[in-house]
Amino acid sequence: MQVNDIICYHSRRMKPGQGDLTQQAKFVSFKGLKNPEVRRAHMEFKLTSPAFNNGSQIPSRYTCDGENINPHLTIHGVPVQAKSLALLVEDPDAPAGLYTHWVLWNIPPETREIREHTAPWGAEEGYNSSKEIGYDGPCPPSGMHRYFFRLYALDLKLKLAAGSDRQALERAMEQHILATAELMGTYARTNEAPL
Repeated sequence: MQVNDIICYHSRRMKPGQGDLTQQAKFVSFKGLKNPEVRRAHMEFKLTSPAFNNGSQIPSRYTCDGENINPHLTIHGVPVQAKSLALLVEDPDAPAGLYTHWVLWNIPPETREIREHTAPWGAEEGYNSSKEIGYDGPCPPSGMHRYFFRLYALDLKLKLAAGSDRQALERAMEQHILATAELMGTYARTNEAPL
């Protein structure tokens, strides 16, 4: 960063020498933002869904009480350095411990959406905690559970055997994660869940 550059931090303009510069990764130089690739590199890496908001209840359509299909997911701001994406969907509130609902890797970095009831073209799917390949929707035995959709931007395309599980994916991703995006939904098996 040049000394004379004006920088932006959390949408607040500051001049060099003002504020705490210890989190320099979060600063963006206005100089160069006219370049689409540079602008894309500084977009926030996010995962959203038109089916539910972060922290809200997942519609029953995407659970064992409905069609048990994956919800539509939208991907924003993939880092330009990313060579692939990976997705894990997990329930930390399961009685026996962390329950994995979906394992995906080698999602092409240009992917901007994962459509309902589909895996992205070119991606690999692994075993979930039900010992099945593919998506396994929320099905809590009691109470309200949280479901974390975690998307990882990686600096390489993974060489994983077909049908690998969460543990294998996590080992393969070590030291290769550029950024992480998270979407959390909840679900309880009541009549209050939206369809």
